[in-house]
Amino acid sequence: MKPFVWLFLLAFASAPATAQDKPVTPSSVLEAAPATVWKDIPAEDLMVMTLADGSKVVAQLAPAFAPVHVANVRAFARAKWWDGAAIIRAQDNYVTQWGWPDEPEPKYPDTVKAEPPAEYEQPLSKSFRAVPYRDVYAAQVGHIDGWPVASDGKVQWLPHCYGMIGVARGLNPDTGSASQLYTLIGHAPRHLDRNIAMVGRVVSGMENLSTRARGTEALGFYKTAEERTKIASVTIASDLPSKERPALQYLDTRSPTFDAWVKARANRKDDFFAVPAGAVDICNALPPIRQKP
Repeated sequence: MKPFVWLFLLAFASAPATAQDKPVTPSSVLEAAPATVWKDIPAEDLMVMTLADGSKVVAQLAPAFAPVHVANVRAFARAKWWDGAAIIRAQDNYVTQWGWPDEPEPKYPDTVKAEPPAEYEQPLSKSFRAVPYRDVYAAQVGHIDGWPVASDGKVQWLPHCYGMIGVARGLNPDTGSASQLYTLIGHAPRHLDRNIAMVGRVVSGMENLSTRARGTEALGFYKTAEERTKIASVTIASDLPSKERPALQYLDTRSPTFDAWVKARANRKDDFFAVPAGAVDICNALPPIRQKP
């Protein structure tokens, strides 16, 4: 080999990595995301729960998936029906639940439908965008307008993933009125998919629900009032003064940026990872949420 060729190759091999050489990671995708791929969450779809200890939980409601149950949630909130209720259950690796601890519950607002239909699944939307990875519980999984979605090719449903919010209910045909809600704080119990109405997800303040001490009664229910944390107020964000409304955005699930983010999640090349999985669970591909700049 000629000396100048060898020197060129040596210089090339020892050159520092350029930006193009850096691995694509979920964080790098989000850092490079243009402002146009972040979509505002409407204030009408945000529910703010303030607890007696001053902490707050913000939930995004999902009217496209459970319109009657979500209408009930809004009615309960606007009637201040939950104000004075409590966190009534914390079962580790499962759920945190809130509502009134004793029966009978206070009288429902007049606009609440006490026996909603079973909004456990809906016809598959044309907006559904599948991800190219297998799922144990569904023929396809993907996303619709910022929501994780599972499907059998004919119908769709929201999966039981961390932070998702479901409606507590009794045995069939009871579907739950949404007077008691829960959020998932542990491993995704996907066997519950299509058996419970899902009305939203926690988008801020999850730590105020996921780190509570387990209740001492069966299934993690709190036995005494002293164990429970009271709810100071529950409000729909659009009813708050504009300066007090949470301003949150989700990554547009129809964008190339989101596709790149999912691919990076499935094929981790961060310094920590020695072996990329080459796959991603739908519950590990929950669309990112951020505060609006």
